[in-house]
Amino acid sequence: MIKQLTGYEILDSRGRPTVKAKCVLSDGTSASASVPSGASTGKAEALELRDGDKTRFNGLGCRKAVANINDHINPVLAGKEFSRQEELDNVLIALDGTKNKENLGANAILACSLAFARAQALKKGIPLYRYFGEIIGNAVFRLPVPTVNLFSGGKHAGGQVPVQDLLVVPVSADTMGESLEQVHAVYRCASEWIGEKYGMRALKADEGGLAPSFRKMEEMFEDAIKSIENAGLVPGKDVALALDVASSHFYTEGIYDLGKEKKDSAGMIGLLKSWVGAYPILSVEDGLAENDWVFWPDMKRTLQDSCLVLGDDLLCTQVERIRKAVDMDAANALLLKVNQCGSLTEAAAAYRLARQAGWQVTVSARSGETEDDWLADLAIGWGGNQIKIGSLAQSDRTAKYNRMLELEQEDHLPLRKWIYPAGFR
Repeated sequence: MIKQLTGYEILDSRGRPTVKAKCVLSDGTSASASVPSGASTGKAEALELRDGDKTRFNGLGCRKAVANINDHINPVLAGKEFSRQEELDNVLIALDGTKNKENLGANAILACSLAFARAQALKKGIPLYRYFGEIIGNAVFRLPVPTVNLFSGGKHAGGQVPVQDLLVVPVSADTMGESLEQVHAVYRCASEWIGEKYGMRALKADEGGLAPSFRKMEEMFEDAIKSIENAGLVPGKDVALALDVASSHFYTEGIYDLGKEKKDSAGMIGLLKSWVGAYPILSVEDGLAENDWVFWPDMKRTLQDSCLVLGDDLLCTQVERIRKAVDMDAANALLLKVNQCGSLTEAAAAYRLARQAGWQVTVSARSGETEDDWLADLAIGWGGNQIKIGSLAQSDRTAKYNRMLELEQEDHLPLRKWIYPAGFR
C-alpha cells in the first residue's frame, strides 16, 4: 500500500529544473526516482509541465508539476493498494484525463510511476531490472550494446553541423567493461586529434560529446574514423558508427537546409545513402523529419539492408505513431524514451508493438539527465538491443554505465551482440 508520494524540484545535467518523486509504502519501504528532460523534442511527445514564470529559471521551473504530485496525486493514491504497475499507471493517466498529460504533466506522472516501481522492487527484494522484466513478461536478461556520443552538433552543441550526434558502437567487445574501454580509447584519441587539427580544447555538448568546428559534414565522419584508428581499433570491425540526424530541426516546407546545400526529401535520402555507403554506419536515427511521413518508407527501403532505420521524433514512443509506421513500413527500429509518453505502462505498450513488428529497440536517455540510473535497469529488463546514454564524460551519463558494470560483475549478465543487416559494409 502507498503511504505517501512526495515531489521535489531538482536540477538536471544542464542546470535546468526537473522532477523527482519519493514513494513510501505502508511497510516503510521508501524509494525515489528522477525524470530526465529533452532538448531535441518531438511534437508528439507528452507534455513536460513547466511553470512559465520568466523571473525564475527563465520559465523552466517545475513547481507546478511538483505541486501536482503533492496536492493532487498523493491525496488520490495514498492509502491505496496496487498489485501491478499497470494499475497505478492507469489511475495516474485517468487522473490527468488528457491525451498528452497537459493537466498533471508527464514529468509528474512519470516520476511517480518510476518511484513506485523502484519501491516495489525493493519490497520484493529483487533488482529493479527484474521488476521491469515482470512488466513485459521478460525473464532473460542481457546487457544492451552501448551506442556512445563522440561528436555532437545541432541542438546538442553549437550547430556547427546540422546533424545532432555521431556515436561510436563497440561491436567486437565481449563484455560491457571491454566495450567502455574501447569507447574511452576512441574518445581520448578524438580529444587529442581535435586539439591538434582544430586547435581547440575538448569542450563538451549537452550529452558529453565533443563539438569541434567541423567545416563540412564529411569531416565529422572522417575525424571519427581517424580517432578509431588512432586508438588501435579497426573501423567497422571493432568500432562502428551510429548517426542521429535529428532532421526535423533543419526541415521547413519540404526542404532540408544543411547550410551550404539544401535537399528535398529524395535528395536527403540520397545523401544518407552516400554516407552509409562510405562509412561503417550501423544506425540512422531520424534521417527524415517527423512529419515527412510520405518519404520514410522510401528511406527505409533504401537503407534497411545496410543499417537500422531508427525512429525518434517520428514515433515519440507513442503507440499510434508506431502503428502507423508499421503499417507504412516506414522504420525497423524504435528509440524508446519513457518520458515521451509519460508512464512505464504506456512505454511498455509501445515497446511490445515495436517487437511484434520485428523491430529492434534502442532505449535512450535525454539531453537533460540526472544521476539516477534506472535507465540501465530498464534497458536490461526490457531486453533493449542497444542503449543510448551519451558520452563517458559526465556523471549523469556514467551513473548508467556504472550500473551496468556493477550488474555485469555481480549478476554476471552477458553482453548482447549487434544484429547486422545483410548489406552492412
